[in-house]
Amino acid sequence: MPFDLDPHWLWLIAAIVLAIAEIIAPGFFLIWLAAAAAATGAVAFLLDLSVPVQALVFAIAALVAVYAGRRYMAAYPAYSPDPMLNDRTARLVGEIVTVVEPIGEGHGRVKVGDGVWNATGPDIPSGARARITGAQGSTLIVEPL
Repeated sequence: MPFDLDPHWLWLIAAIVLAIAEIIAPGFFLIWLAAAAAATGAVAFLLDLSVPVQALVFAIAALVAVYAGRRYMAAYPAYSPDPMLNDRTARLVGEIVTVVEPIGEGHGRVKVGDGVWNATGPDIPSGARARITGAQGSTLIVEPL
């Protein structure tokens, strides 16, 4: 063994490395493999198993851990009190904006906060105020006030 470590220590180190990898690149998958490596380390500590048997224990523990993790995530999905958290255009619906380039022939631009967005809607002159009623991609749909 490298560094003359017992196999159970290598499994526990692998569990820590996988847990750190989950923190660095979160995907909520590596944590289950870290749990399987920790379980394998515990079994290897309690029982004198050969390396191939330890690998089999890890494979079985990984399958069980990933399956349990998927069941847990299905039963308790991530909940956000704001369902439009990552949908900026949907969050803008209902906001009042100022038309900065007149909307003619269905297209123009409106000022939202400190930015300017493409807009579509009925003819609205520059400087008028409008309400955002929806969005198509990154183009806002507006109506005159």
